[in-house]
Amino acid sequence: MTRPSGLQAEDSRRTLSRLFAPIQAGLADAERIFQDELRSRFPFVQALVDHCGDYQGKRLRPALVLLTGGACGRIAAAHPVLAAVVEMIHTATLVHDDVLDESMVRRHAATVNAEWGNESAVMLGDYLFSHSYHLAASLDSTLACRWIGKATHEVCEGEMQQIHHRGNLDLDEASYFQIIAGKTAALTAVSCRLGAHYAGADEAVVEAMESYGDHIGMAFQIADDVLDIWGDERATGKSLGTDLEKQKLTLPIIRLLEIGEPAAVAEARSLLQEARADSRRRLQPLLEESGALDYAWAKARWHVERAVAALDVAAPSPYKDILAEMAEYVLRRSS
Repeated sequence: MTRPSGLQAEDSRRTLSRLFAPIQAGLADAERIFQDELRSRFPFVQALVDHCGDYQGKRLRPALVLLTGGACGRIAAAHPVLAAVVEMIHTATLVHDDVLDESMVRRHAATVNAEWGNESAVMLGDYLFSHSYHLAASLDSTLACRWIGKATHEVCEGEMQQIHHRGNLDLDEASYFQIIAGKTAALTAVSCRLGAHYAGADEAVVEAMESYGDHIGMAFQIADDVLDIWGDERATGKSLGTDLEKQKLTLPIIRLLEIGEPAAVAEARSLLQEARADSRRRLQPLLEESGALDYAWAKARWHVERAVAALDVAAPSPYKDILAEMAEYVLRRSS
């Protein structure tokens, strides 16, 4: 295995359009709820909210809520509401991430912080977070609020741990996996848990669907970290190389520093410490030659296989088949 070659952007869009065809009505309802709930009487606030449309890309998390609901028997009235809730939380994390990473581009458009400054971006993220709980509280019980609150807590913990370990060139794999389990997998896992529970599934099925979401999230983040080094900004539509610039160690880098030849490790450490403009390009051959890229890709593949295995508890259905294909898509995407 060498440099990852994912789906081209247009192929990726067509793939998602096909996979999401059975839930298009639910996604449309979730989008309507998202827009209606965040509508503001203040033009400036509304402009910020409208800009969130540029942040909404694959709709992976709301889709997981709906697809797991379908795979567990039914898509109920609560599912589009929950889909809107998880999309609000995810969008809030992206807005805050762009502030932390000083990113200028997201989905081929200027980030909120680039367009309106960090203060507006931070407050918009807070606005989205707070309203997500307000919307979740509109359901019949507080269960969704509790589960979503726990997942958001884990997201924030993961982000804070990542900030704490910036520049730590001795970060180990176990710590890296703890970080991404919080910052990414917690939200995909709770999306699937909510989808299954509100479809009326029993606890064993709910837990299996949560496990599916957890593994999908882990694979997604590892793939994202690989794309940050090897991706094409024209395809991803966002600033790349920010992990390196911010000295955030990801799995390929951790593996290189652990098993690379001494000369390669010394060069990598120098590039990471200096955070040079050409660090991304110069690290690529070191990561490929050491096997670190293959290693990271194999770990992502392992999580995809565990995700698909978790679906065994669900009865055969088109929704179950789509969830299995979604797991594969996580590794094939180019953005």
